[in-house]
Order: sequence, then C-alpha cells, then structure tokens
Amino acid sequence: MTPAQQINQIKQFVITQEGQDKSGHGMDHLVRVTNMIEQLCQHESADHFISLAAGWLHDVIDDKLTTQPLEQQAKVKTFLQEIDVTEFQINAIMEIITNMSFAKSLDGQQHGLSIEGQIVQDADRLDAIGALGIARAFYYGGHKGEEMYDPQKSPRLNMTKEQYRHEPGTVINHFYEKLLLLAPQLNTATAKRIGAQRQQVMKSFLAQFKQEWNGTSENGQ
Repeated sequence: MTPAQQINQIKQFVITQEGQDKSGHGMDHLVRVTNMIEQLCQHESADHFISLAAGWLHDVIDDKLTTQPLEQQAKVKTFLQEIDVTEFQINAIMEIITNMSFAKSLDGQQHGLSIEGQIVQDADRLDAIGALGIARAFYYGGHKGEEMYDPQKSPRLNMTKEQYRHEPGTVINHFYEKLLLLAPQLNTATAKRIGAQRQQVMKSFLAQFKQEWNGTSENGQ
C-alpha cells in the first residue's frame, strides 16, 4: 500500500469515528487542518506522511471528545498496523496526537514535539483562532450549553486541566483563557505570520462585541 493509499484509509477511518461530530471538530475542521499541514510542510523539513496522518487522527483520541481516550489510542494503533504503517511511524504519530493539545500545557505538562508535531499543533491551533476560531468557539460553546458572556465572571487565567475540561465558563472568557494565548505559542515561522493576523481579527471582534453587548450604538444613541 502506498503512502497516499494509507492516508486515504486513515481518512476513511476518521470518518467512521468523527463523521457525525457536532462540536466543531468534524471533517470540515480536519480538512482545514490537513490543508494547513500541507502548506506548512512546504516551508519545513518534515516527514509529510507522519504530519498528515497525525493531522487526520489528532481528535480521535482527544479526551474532550471521547470518554475512553486510552481505548481510542489502542484502536488507532491497531488500525495503523492493519494498513502496514511501520512501527516507527506509528510511534511518531502517537507521540504527536497524545501530546499536542492545549490541555497538555496546563499543570506543567508541556511536552516537546518533533517538527512534525509542531506542524500539526500549529495547523490545529490556527484553526482555533481568527474568524473561523470565533465561529468555532461559539459553535462549541452552544454545543456544551455554555453562556455566551457574563461581565460579572472573570476569565480563569491559571486553570488546571481539570478546571479546563470540567468547570463551566463562558464563550467570551474562553478567548482570554485559551484562544488569545495560542498565537504566541505557535512553533513555525509561517504559522506565526498567519497567527498574527488572525490574532488581530479576534481582538477586533472582542472589542466590537463588548461595545454592542448592552444594545447601544457606537455613539451611545
């Protein structure tokens, strides 16, 4: 089986796992992430197959989307073995997808990533910021039943992973608790350039949102 055929098999596997996702982590997200991986790989010396495979698979084992992350990890490994991905490649892919999430940076768990992991992490984080990031934040917040905004609730700036995963917040606070923190954490030069523009889109949106929150126009009339 060629690498291209293996990637196609991985994509089909992911469709069976996430094809019905309604949280903003479905196939449209994965298509954008893998397209961005392709773009970033043009500027970095990285293994193209490992980067793409990890990009397609990164949400399958994410504990915000599954209650059984260890079982999902085992399922992914077994599947990759079945399509003749090498042990070296499997280990590299699993190392990326189990250590790239924002939650891993909480509680002092930040893990050094390979260049392939940095590319996948950058592509995933770029899809969480900018105009698409704004849309996905509100989509996910609605999915979780979160409040849109409450000026009386301050952002939690030193969250633990437990708080991040299980303590309710607001969509607007999520920008300060995570989304605005992502652009400074991007790894590659290309991602940093893209992220800087998307960061400004979010800041402009937040300023406009708060200006409109009370139902008044710009001049107060």
